[in-house]
Amino acid sequence: MASTSHPSRVSTPVPAPTTTASTSPTPPTFPFPSIYSFPPFFTRQPNGQTWSSQLSLWNSLILAYCRFHKIWRVDLNTAVEWDLFSNKEINRSLKLDTCREILNDMVKKGDAEWVSGSGSAKEGKNTSAIIFWRRPEEWANLISDWIDATGQKNAILTLYEISEGDSSYTQGTHSPYPVTILHILTSSHAEFHGIDSTILRKALDVLVRRGQAQIMRSADGEEAGVKFFGVQ
Repeated sequence: MASTSHPSRVSTPVPAPTTTASTSPTPPTFPFPSIYSFPPFFTRQPNGQTWSSQLSLWNSLILAYCRFHKIWRVDLNTAVEWDLFSNKEINRSLKLDTCREILNDMVKKGDAEWVSGSGSAKEGKNTSAIIFWRRPEEWANLISDWIDATGQKNAILTLYEISEGDSSYTQGTHSPYPVTILHILTSSHAEFHGIDSTILRKALDVLVRRGQAQIMRSADGEEAGVKFFGVQ
C-alpha cells in the first residue's frame, strides 16, 4: 500500500510586536545671546566705559533668563553655579563678587531688590535678590485685567487664590469664558501664577494707590484678603 506523503508543516515566524517608545516633549532651552560665548564677558572689565556696557548686557540677560524660567529670586550662594553665570562650553564663569556688583547695578536701576537680611551680617553683603523681570506696575496691570476678564470685581480674594488658585492658571479646555478672554487667562495670568509673595504685595500696593483694590483685615487686624474694584 502506497504511503501517502503529507506536506511538511512550515512554521511561519510571528513578527514581534513593535513598540513605540513614548517620548515626552523636550522642555525648551533658553536661547543665550552670542555674547554669552565670548570669554571676556565673564570677566569684570577694568575700563569704566566697557564695564558699563558689560553691566547693561548682564542686566538684560538676567532679566530675560529669569523671565524665561519664571525665576523670582536669585540667591548668589547657589546661582553662581547656574548656566546663566557659568558657561561650561568655554570654561568661563563669573566670580561671586562680580555677580553681586551686577545685581547691585540692577537694584539701582529698579530691576531688582535685595532681600533684607540676606547674606552674612559680619560681611554686610547681601546674597539674595528679587528680580523684577516685570515691574510691580506691570504685574498690577495684569492682575487688574484678570479681575475684569473673570468678572471678579467686588470679590475678596486671598493672596493664595491670586497666585496659586486654579483661576489664575485656567487651561481653557473647559473654561466658560469666550476665546478673547481665554487668551488673557492662559497667557497673561498664567504668567503671574506662582508669583513671589513680595512682588505680589508690591503689585497690590499699586492697585490700592490707584483705588482699584483694598486690603481687607479681620477684627484682630490680620490680613483677610484683597477686594478688587476693577478699572476706575
